[in-house]
Amino acid sequence: MDMINVTVLIAGALAAFLLAALLGKALIPLLHRLKFGQVIRDEGPSWHKSKQGTPTMGGLIFILSTVIVLAAVWLLGELFWTFRLSSEMALTRTRVFAGLLLALCCGGIGFLDDYIKVVKKRNLGLTDKQKMFCQLLVGTAYALWLYLAGGTVIEVPFYGQVDMGLWFIPFCVFVIALGTNAVNLTDGVDGLCGTVSFIACLFFVAAAGLIGYFQMGLMAAVFAGSLAGFLMWNLHPAKVFMGDTGSLFIGGVLCALGFGTGRPLLLIPVGIVYLTEAASVILQVTWFKLTHGRRLFKMSPIHHHFELSGWSENRIVTVFSLITLAGAAVSMLLLYA
Repeated sequence: MDMINVTVLIAGALAAFLLAALLGKALIPLLHRLKFGQVIRDEGPSWHKSKQGTPTMGGLIFILSTVIVLAAVWLLGELFWTFRLSSEMALTRTRVFAGLLLALCCGGIGFLDDYIKVVKKRNLGLTDKQKMFCQLLVGTAYALWLYLAGGTVIEVPFYGQVDMGLWFIPFCVFVIALGTNAVNLTDGVDGLCGTVSFIACLFFVAAAGLIGYFQMGLMAAVFAGSLAGFLMWNLHPAKVFMGDTGSLFIGGVLCALGFGTGRPLLLIPVGIVYLTEAASVILQVTWFKLTHGRRLFKMSPIHHHFELSGWSENRIVTVFSLITLAGAAVSMLLLYA
């Protein structure tokens, strides 16, 4: 990657950071005025009740920042750096635009869920079946788009390239459904989901640069900058929550980066925290049913277990972030395995 492209990555990330930080300053008071406050569920830790009324739908901050900066960089790229930004394969460009649309659709599902919770005063928002149907629909559309574009080849560590053919479609849909829901479950402690996701995005910036997928790296860099700007307002004590609007958008972006670089299996180590959160919920529910009311954890997702064990929110974010860093290091080692 030449210096101009590196400069574009850095400039895009910085611009996204500044825009997200400024949008937070403007949008948070607006969300207050609109009374878009988070409703805290009774099942959560009792001290979370103090967060009642904190604005939600804050994911709009990094969604808007990401889209605006990416659009600006792409426009400037077409005008001034066409030979650098447009010389990549058509498939790569398809993966970028399809991936961004996937993330926006996932964020749209989350926005609808948040809207029902906040405006319609239905604490649970969309039902699980409604949310899953929408996610499967969006995931299928994305998978079909890549399939028709010829993007069914993935890299398998220690094996090499595998053309999945028609099997790519159900595999892709499964990864998207699992990934978006796992990220959604991770959003429950101030700054946790945003920090873990920021680290995951940095991995994809590095990975995309090493394998020569500049536009995927640009998408990851801009999104990382947007998340960093959002974290200015979301770290403990949070002044705004991302809501399902933000967490589902993050899940969509990470899945898009995984498939966009042709390495969705690397989402496993770099997304180890998300998968652990999802697994803790599955294990808790299964154990509860099998033992007729006994619990495996004090509360799930597992970050609540550590809260009830006396961990502070900042400690949880720090430890989970270090685990994500370790997962990112493993993913980097597997990049050329």
